[in-house]
Amino acid sequence: MIEVWSWPTPNGHKVHIALEELELPYKVVPVNIGKGDQFKAEFLAINPNHRIPAIVDLDGPGGRPLKLFESGAILIYLSEKTGGRLIPADPEGRYTCLQWMMFQAGGVGPMFGQYNHFANYAVERLPYAVERYASEVKRLHRVLNKRLAEAEYLAGAAFSMADIMTFPWIRNPERRNIDLRDYPNVKRWHDAIAARPGVRRGVAVMDDKKRTGPLSDAERDVMFGHTQFAPR
Repeated sequence: MIEVWSWPTPNGHKVHIALEELELPYKVVPVNIGKGDQFKAEFLAINPNHRIPAIVDLDGPGGRPLKLFESGAILIYLSEKTGGRLIPADPEGRYTCLQWMMFQAGGVGPMFGQYNHFANYAVERLPYAVERYASEVKRLHRVLNKRLAEAEYLAGAAFSMADIMTFPWIRNPERRNIDLRDYPNVKRWHDAIAARPGVRRGVAVMDDKKRTGPLSDAERDVMFGHTQFAPR
């Protein structure tokens, strides 16, 4: 059994989807990031960086529990735990897959996240910041569109962890003022992945806990303010 300490965010959904696609047994431990659960001692014992998701594999290497954080590392671990599933076995395919996984971790996630913050959550609207990250969001869509003109999936001919890493950040494009029809190869890829039963189950995890409406002042302070830096 794998404990998944998570919340229904794009990074959380990466792990939910991977577990569903790999058909691994897991139990969700909700970490309500709006209430500050990520700063509780029990979560910090797993991830000192206080970010979801994190896992505890009770049957880790050697039969001992394994704690792991960072969604990319978790996906690589889950692949290796299942004999290399969802990461190509041949060296070229493997490194192509890892390359696009790193592209998501180093580019898509941070840039999309910064756009979301400055466009939707910042108390003071800063046009420079919004325009800067909006341009990056569009540029990264163009990179993906070019890649997906060459290959059916990010790593090549087969669905892989690279797609699982990236898809949760591409879904709900209206949140980033993006129309996927402007990026037809990305749209084709998005729609094909969204139709997968494992993906549909993964994005439905903790669906009842999704935040609706604007952030409260307390939630804003926990997620973006001084509270997150207070000693605990």
